[in-house]
Amino acid sequence: MTTYQQILEFILEKLPMYSRIGAAAYKTDLTNTIALCNAIGNPQHQIKTIHIAGTNGKGSTSHMLAAVLQQAGYRTGLYTSPHLKDFRERIKLNGIEIEKQFVVDFINKILPEIEKFEPSFFEITVAMAFDYFASQKVDIAIIETGLGGRLDSTNIIQPMLCIITNIGYDHQNILGNTLAAIATEKAGIIKKNTPIIIGETIPETKPIFVAKAILENAPIQFAEDDIKINSENLQIENSIINVTNTLTNVSTTYTLDLNGIYQTKNIKAVLLAIDYLTKNGYNITLENTQYALANVKKINGLYGRWQVIQQQPLVVLDVAHNVDGIQQLLLQLNAFNQKKLYNNLHIILGMVKDKDIATVLMLLPTTATYYFTQASIPRALQGELLQQQATTYQLVGHTYATVNVALAAAKQSANTNDIIIVCGSIFLVGEVEL
Repeated sequence: MTTYQQILEFILEKLPMYSRIGAAAYKTDLTNTIALCNAIGNPQHQIKTIHIAGTNGKGSTSHMLAAVLQQAGYRTGLYTSPHLKDFRERIKLNGIEIEKQFVVDFINKILPEIEKFEPSFFEITVAMAFDYFASQKVDIAIIETGLGGRLDSTNIIQPMLCIITNIGYDHQNILGNTLAAIATEKAGIIKKNTPIIIGETIPETKPIFVAKAILENAPIQFAEDDIKINSENLQIENSIINVTNTLTNVSTTYTLDLNGIYQTKNIKAVLLAIDYLTKNGYNITLENTQYALANVKKINGLYGRWQVIQQQPLVVLDVAHNVDGIQQLLLQLNAFNQKKLYNNLHIILGMVKDKDIATVLMLLPTTATYYFTQASIPRALQGELLQQQATTYQLVGHTYATVNVALAAAKQSANTNDIIIVCGSIFLVGEVEL
């Protein structure tokens, strides 16, 4: 295979890929990842890393932390998943996507291992990221888990710091049906003698993290205890928050261009991580942090988190796709409704089959107008079936062949002071034509 397009078709179509086929692509051990990385010289041991897990918020947290490190002058790798538009979004160096030629060369290099081990798409992508970051001699790489933690392919690194953002219901068919079970899987990233920051806890999860930290002799900090949000001014395209670090008793104001109301939770873990890094030799100024947090989208391109793509009517893309994510999105909408920032609500909704669809539908407002559709992946629930389920919860709307047809219809129906939200699936948001 000589061209990037040939390689892309091979890795996206031929290899087992969770985003396309679901649990059948998930490997329940680290054997393949370890074997692949052994074959290429274990690049993961040649780089400094920070490991980030969580049900929601790990992508935003990863991008914010990477942006701060980049702004401070560090050569920063960033590995995240899934991608919205282009496979190369998953692997970035200082905000720039991995070169096509590296992808081509890497796949060709490991073809014997692919034939031998039959790895999944994700296992190969993780090995590719480690190899790329090592070859580019990054100062530090931010590594986001894909799913869970304990058995996630990224969990073969020895990071300098671990972060778990939060725990909620998602991927129960793989991670377990209770919050304690899910927390146990996420806590699998806690390593011996390695500091761990917990972004958010609830009574069911805190004891899990504490017990694992004690077992691994890992210093543990709870961001919600050490970083307090004093005030928040939520705008349409950004938010201004004032926080106090209770460890230093210093209060600071930040502007966030990732302005979802849920970012006030993510920022706590980010600020505590920056505090840890500065205490351990990293030269990160307050100005670096303030600029980076106000410009995350510009610095390293995070999209789909309360992403405004049009005004009048306001059109927003948000990758909220599970119960916790939808709850946070609704809190945001309620806050804007109280400020009278919009009149009528239009929701373009598409989901994948293995989510807790009934609970999500139960949460959604009956006063909105709905546009049911689906992403172009095998896991997607057909819009007609979603509409049928939605009628049980008095959610009314029509079905549309694609998200872009649905968006065109919503724009046609909406008044200039209305708001249109596209949500329910990361893959649905990724198919919106900008």
